[in-house]
Amino acid sequence: MSGTFSVLAADDAPPFSVHNADGRFPFLIVADHAGNAVPGALDGLGLGRADRERHIAWDIGIAGVCRSLSDLLGATLIQQNYSRLVIDCNRPPGTPQSIPEESDGTRVPGNQGLEPSARRAREAQIFDPYHARIAAEIDRRMNAGRPAVLIAMHSFTPVWDGAQRPWHAGVLHRGDSRLANALLGLLRQDGALTVGDNAPYDIGDATDWTIPVHGESRGILHVGIEIRQDLIQHEEGQAMWAARFGALLPLALSECGAAATG
Repeated sequence: MSGTFSVLAADDAPPFSVHNADGRFPFLIVADHAGNAVPGALDGLGLGRADRERHIAWDIGIAGVCRSLSDLLGATLIQQNYSRLVIDCNRPPGTPQSIPEESDGTRVPGNQGLEPSARRAREAQIFDPYHARIAAEIDRRMNAGRPAVLIAMHSFTPVWDGAQRPWHAGVLHRGDSRLANALLGLLRQDGALTVGDNAPYDIGDATDWTIPVHGESRGILHVGIEIRQDLIQHEEGQAMWAARFGALLPLALSECGAAATG
């Protein structure tokens, strides 16, 4: 590809969706990998439908969890609609995993040898609008003297590199661990759950964007949540995990006390 390239056409989905835009609860729920859409101009990235529905393309089940959680709490949800294979909205632009040429052993034909202009088109039309909307929501709340508490929701594959992952869920945090530690304590009160502390992932500047940029740099309370995909691939599991976090997140926030205003 060369020259100016338009990724999104008029009949493509918008880069993000907002649910409960007028939600009054302090939580701002975001889902970087909620969708698996591919713009028509990219011709499925050269992948078959089965690959575009695998975990390499999106966070299976998280969209349903987030929507239910948003409704339960009356909280605003901002979710990304396009596949992480088009552009990963939780990876720094320009890094190899931002627009991966390969994922979990699968070659992505439509991402091979992209020219800078083609990469920038995806950033400008999908990545940038999504993160601008998150930033605008945080700005709006701060300007109105309202709290903004960032909840970054993800799901993870049960098997990676041939190894079974034992965790039912994971809580991710780095510098400011107030909300994460409170949530960890509450989750671990259920002896039937195996909960990861910065597992199966942790947060790093080279591998993450949303929490470092919108949570840490803005100085607001935040936490990353991971749920194993086999537990939320169906509506029943999505509703159950939404109910669990719908009950525990407000309790965790209350444990943070006055710090909840950010």
